[in-house]
Amino acid sequence: MDFTPSEASADLAALTRRILADKVTHTPHGTGGFDAPSWTALGQAGVLDAGLPSSLGGGGFGLLEQCAVLTEIGRAVAAVPYLPSITMAASALAEFGTPQLVDRWVLPVLRGERVLAVALSGFTASDGRVSGARSAVASGAFAHGFLVATPGETFLIDASASGVSVRPQQTTDHADACLLELSDVPGVSLGDIGEWLRLRGTVGVCAQQLGVVERSLELTAAYAAERKQFDHVIGGFQAVRQRLADAYLDVEAVRLTTLQAAWRLASGLPAAEAVATAKFWAAEAGHRVAHTTVHVHGGVGIDVDHVVHRYFAAAKRLEFQLGSATSQLLDLGTLLATG
Repeated sequence: MDFTPSEASADLAALTRRILADKVTHTPHGTGGFDAPSWTALGQAGVLDAGLPSSLGGGGFGLLEQCAVLTEIGRAVAAVPYLPSITMAASALAEFGTPQLVDRWVLPVLRGERVLAVALSGFTASDGRVSGARSAVASGAFAHGFLVATPGETFLIDASASGVSVRPQQTTDHADACLLELSDVPGVSLGDIGEWLRLRGTVGVCAQQLGVVERSLELTAAYAAERKQFDHVIGGFQAVRQRLADAYLDVEAVRLTTLQAAWRLASGLPAAEAVATAKFWAAEAGHRVAHTTVHVHGGVGIDVDHVVHRYFAAAKRLEFQLGSATSQLLDLGTLLATG
């Protein structure tokens, strides 16, 4: 495959970066929440609909362009629900939903007026009614609707329906989440698309992690070039240079594996192994780059009011989001070994 970003991806990334640079402020750690002004601004600028089919009034682009936007969201550590609302839920409704569902649920999301969240496990269904619970549902505390996966079937749930309980929670980096509890709630079936959602969601996590670690490394390299000890910039010390070099390799590993997984999914090719590989690197490399950022910054790196702490906390949340890829890789390795 060609790893060169398309013109559309580059343009969307540049537009997203400009908008978030104007809107996002690095408030102290612990505030988290939902950045509604940035979400609305992305909708008004056409960023939210660009990665969806032209039949919906979108730009006609797809997952690769969505990943370009997610990378910029990661770079800005922006509290906007693009991953669950656009990459997962709106894309699924555009692909598998009826025109009526699109009009009611997708179009308001594209305008930045509504939010959709996704819960991939913890629920069962009987005769179209869903019950169960899921903790730490990303962006769930302010969601207007949920896509809920059960064994063999995925349902669209209205957050205002009877039997829906949404209790706000905060994740590691104090981003907004919820404990979602459903008690015999009627849902609209979208078919068996749980794996489709999981693969897209995992690639989206990797793309967002790419932005986090990429910007973390830039901030760390700049700090190492100006911070002095013993009248020498610390970037000249061999140990620091080695840490930065290792971090650069890790960032590029996340970039290449994420692009490969996204490209295979977008091309309709088997992608489970590529997605698991990308998730492995997003977790492992994300962990290493996050710790390098803190270590090289020294005492500044553990100051929760400093900007780099937001990147450290975001990297740790994304490291564990949607689970580990290790078991998936082991299962795939066993299958390959046995033919």
